[in-house]
Amino acid sequence: MKTFVQRLLSIGDPRWGRSSDEKPAEAKPDEAGKAQPDTDRPTPSRPQQGRDQRPSAAEPPDLDEVWRDFNRKLSGLFGGKRGSGNGGGPRNPWGKTPSGPNMPSFKASRGVFVVALGVAALLWLASGFYIVQEGQTALILRFGQYQYASGAGFNWRLPYPIESHETVNIAQLRQATVGFRGERSGKKRDSLMLTKDENMIDMQFAVQYRVSRPEDYLFNNVRPDEIVTQAAETAMREVVGRSLSDAVLYENKEAIGREALLIAQRIADRYGAGITLVNLNIQNVQPPEEVQAAFDDAIKAAQDAERLKNEGQAYANDVIPRARGAADRLVEEAEGYRERVTAQAQGDAERFRRVVAEYNKAPAVTRERLYIETMQEIFSNVSKVMVESKSNSNLLYLPLDKIIAQTANQASQTAPAAGAAPAGQPQPSAPPAPAPAAAPEPAKPVPSLRDRFREGR
Repeated sequence: MKTFVQRLLSIGDPRWGRSSDEKPAEAKPDEAGKAQPDTDRPTPSRPQQGRDQRPSAAEPPDLDEVWRDFNRKLSGLFGGKRGSGNGGGPRNPWGKTPSGPNMPSFKASRGVFVVALGVAALLWLASGFYIVQEGQTALILRFGQYQYASGAGFNWRLPYPIESHETVNIAQLRQATVGFRGERSGKKRDSLMLTKDENMIDMQFAVQYRVSRPEDYLFNNVRPDEIVTQAAETAMREVVGRSLSDAVLYENKEAIGREALLIAQRIADRYGAGITLVNLNIQNVQPPEEVQAAFDDAIKAAQDAERLKNEGQAYANDVIPRARGAADRLVEEAEGYRERVTAQAQGDAERFRRVVAEYNKAPAVTRERLYIETMQEIFSNVSKVMVESKSNSNLLYLPLDKIIAQTANQASQTAPAAGAAPAGQPQPSAPPAPAPAAAPEPAKPVPSLRDRFREGR
């Protein structure tokens, strides 16, 4: 077989496409002209049998010569006879001279056909080998119907058209986007969505997914990637339609994304898309451009309201504890006052009961003692003026204790000022004591408390 391939494919042979006139004639027993033992006899030249001289090396080979040479090589491989006769001219593969009929024999034609058919069969069977990369899977189809799946590595299937295979990447993290395509055929953008409070928002998000069932991914739907986009958009519209605009714009983006992901996965499973949604990222949420200025004003007003609310809450947190503390203090003081007054009243009542008991034993002594104690209590808390009433004099003696205290205060105030004056200057004299004012006319003597008490008896 190796020799057959080498001789069949020896295209680089310089004799390929040329005649073999220069080859020495092979000695055969049936040839008419045998070699003579006399070596001194010159060898006759071979006649050219109805053929032109061989072209030079600079000229391209003739196609007829190439074809005849190819047939001759095949005939030599499969046992074909070379031409008979004395002439050393070229022979065709089937042992006929060029001047004779060029009809091939049935035996040689059958051998060529069998070899060609075997080579074609080997090549056809070899076309069933295929390689599946890591992270991919191959689905084998027999006459267009799914049969089984093969993993990564070197695999073989029945060649085409009996079986074929489709390769699907199951490890790749795919992504579908919504809201990045802009205007579609004169319609509104697919990113515009209506909220619960009837506001329009412009939302852009991306969905990441993987292929979980390759057979469903390939054969259940024509465009499975578009199903992901439509399912994600439908789920997001449903969730946004149940939410307020403030919640979508500023507050619950992550919660909305998680809820929309679950709904989109249920929709994809209902269609049998054979995919698993991994994540849904909300990348941009904003109001439409036509009302962007109004939304900015509303946002600013909401921020001001929040700031004022926080300031009011801070003021309340400062005032309410202090007010509660003051109220608690007043309650405690009132409780203390009540306890004190109650205790004092109870003590006075108990004292009065005891005094009454003693009064019943000695009324005169008790009255005298009560009078003395009362006078002592009164005179110890008031300023006293001594008036001599027996001499019937109109001179009124002012309260000497107050005058003495006033004089001492004035002296203490003038002493620092005198110490700060220069040494050469005379010290100012002390102000004269105020002259006592003229005493008014003495009033009629008022009965003393003791006399009234005695008269009441």
